Amino acid sequence: MARYTGPICRLCRREGTKLFLKGLRCNTDKCSFDRRKYAPGDHGQGFRRKISDYGIHLREKQKARRIYGVLEKQFRKYFKIADKKAGVTGENLLQLLETRLDNLVYRMGFAPSRNAARQLICHGHFTVNKRRVDIPSFIVKPEQEIEIAEGSRQINIIQEAIEAASDIDKFEWFEVDKDNFKGRLLSIPKRDQIPVEIDERLIVEYYSK
Repeated sequence: MARYTGPICRLCRREGTKLFLKGLRCNTDKCSFDRRKYAPGDHGQGFRRKISDYGIHLREKQKARRIYGVLEKQFRKYFKIADKKAGVTGENLLQLLETRLDNLVYRMGFAPSRNAARQLICHGHFTVNKRRVDIPSFIVKPEQEIEIAEGSRQINIIQEAIEAASDIDKFEWFEVDKDNFKGRLLSIPKRDQIPVEIDERLIVEYYSK
């Protein structure tokens, strides 16, 4: 499985905003973005240039890719699926990304970050409707139940994530039962229920050129 293996905080600095790729660490004084709020590389600090329209569209697409941890080939595939579906293409795209298993494991507070969620899923620590699923990109459907495998519930990273999760109640489109280590997708989220600072219209325009 192809994946990005370079410096994580470099991605946030490249996009000029926190992408929360390291989970709880991003909210502490150890976050490198707070200490170096300029682009990476030799010319990052103090070097500015006018960004073209293409550059604006590209940066928005890259930001979305990096937030959800999706490589270009798969992201383009999601866009094609979203474009063929009825409704608004940009919203369809975000809905596909939000209903990925790795994103839901992170949203439900079972992992400190999407990257950690992907690793835990690949190692077989989660089930969907009682069936073990080890594919992070698995698309969860409404009424399907995500559960931490019984033998994995005492793993430190999972326990720490559950204890630290504090904003789960703000999500209306899924429910979490911490005591029983499971959650359920209630419905496909609408755009105003997806808390990501992404202008999906720019992404649609980027792929439509």
